[in-house]
Amino acid sequence: MLTDLHKQLLNDFQRDFPLSARPYQDIADRLGVTENEVLTALKDSTIQPFISRIGPVIRPNQIGVSSLVAMAIPEIHLQSVADKISAYSEVNHNYEREHRFNLWFVAMAADAEHLSLFIEKVERETGYKTMPLPLVNDFFIDLGFKLELNHA
Repeated sequence: MLTDLHKQLLNDFQRDFPLSARPYQDIADRLGVTENEVLTALKDSTIQPFISRIGPVIRPNQIGVSSLVAMAIPEIHLQSVADKISAYSEVNHNYEREHRFNLWFVAMAADAEHLSLFIEKVERETGYKTMPLPLVNDFFIDLGFKLELNHA
């Protein structure tokens, strides 16, 4: 169950995350709790899982190179392939779509050669072909959301 602290963390720090030597202490100070309470609540949120990761969102191809990649995976193997994809450090996120190409992920690398080698590795290690979809036009969709706080 999400507490008010969980909701405040999820609501208030989707953007403008403090960039300091002790960002979690800065968050704690703003919310009137301890740094340990913030860290525990964030850990709880990833275990439950309400959030999958804490990290920056960087516009595509601003640092290194990236590509959206689609794969057609038989339903019986979808979860195991998705788990394997999620384990790669080059993968930002992956998700299922209701389509013949049902597994999509964003791959990032330092340069085009590393990205190409990584995509070949994915094919080799999963046994399934990939369809890289490099960025042509950049569209930004703000995926922020707001959670209602409990009122005592």
